[in-house]
Amino acid sequence: MNRLKATPIPAFLLAVSLIVTAFACQQITRQDSQKVLVSSNDGKSRFAGYWYAGEAELNTYKVEQSRYGEMRNGKAVMVFVTEDFSKSRQVKLDDPEKDWEDKVSVMKLNFVKRFVTGIYDYSMMLSVFTPVDLEEQPHSLKATTTSQDWCGQSFVQMNYKGSKYKVQLRSYFGSEGDRDFSTRGDLLEDELWNRIRIDPTSIRAGELDLVPATFFTRLKHERIKPRRARIRLEQSEAMNRLIVEYMHLDRTLIIGYEPQFPYRILSWEEQDDGKLTSRGILLQSVKAPYWTQHDNGDLYLRDSLRLPKTIF
Repeated sequence: MNRLKATPIPAFLLAVSLIVTAFACQQITRQDSQKVLVSSNDGKSRFAGYWYAGEAELNTYKVEQSRYGEMRNGKAVMVFVTEDFSKSRQVKLDDPEKDWEDKVSVMKLNFVKRFVTGIYDYSMMLSVFTPVDLEEQPHSLKATTTSQDWCGQSFVQMNYKGSKYKVQLRSYFGSEGDRDFSTRGDLLEDELWNRIRIDPTSIRAGELDLVPATFFTRLKHERIKPRRARIRLEQSEAMNRLIVEYMHLDRTLIIGYEPQFPYRILSWEEQDDGKLTSRGILLQSVKAPYWTQHDNGDLYLRDSLRLPKTIF
């Protein structure tokens, strides 16, 4: 039976993460499947050894999430894994060797967030597919977001086609309904997580047009379109921070991550309308081929992730 390979989180990193996120609002002032945007052969080998070893990286987080004017406690999971993706159809390739001309290696993030609001609960999931070779293919190819609660569900899919993102929105809200439209092919806030994991230096500091996170646009019922933003990168021995401040939207995102490879996400904080709306603190990180660990006999492995064995 496969066991999870747990990577303990140093206590001082968790402590620094908590402190930084708590006071962030006051302190805001980089065809071959292993070709990656790194500066040396050692970097390529290190990346390949970690990300092409037949395992995913599973990360669990303690979450505080604002909904209906109150903060809620919850959990989140970020699953990072590389896979062979179809450039033309923008889906996972079932037979990569057969379709090698259509193959591109991507970093996939599956980000699941769950929290309770009174008697009912929310389950939200984001999937982002970002080419590992950002120099050759600088745009994430696809992003999908689902949101489910006891009132109904909604779905957003963005596919990069040409120089634009083709957007499909399906919602139970009458004001949104079923819509199909396009938006400019600007950087997605949702892809920043993947870019940190691939190569943090691929994120350019300064002013740019950025498409706000789809978790944010779903909960706020905001139109999906680029907004002007400023990005800053702050470095320290304990934790680096990526800071996103929108210029005409009262929203700030702060992502804390390890200063060294593999650049694990240690924390995040979101502020909307001048108030804290979301905070995540890393609980545990493991490497595992989770797609093979689906039997009842594998339930005990959830203990290593500090997750309950039942959903309800």
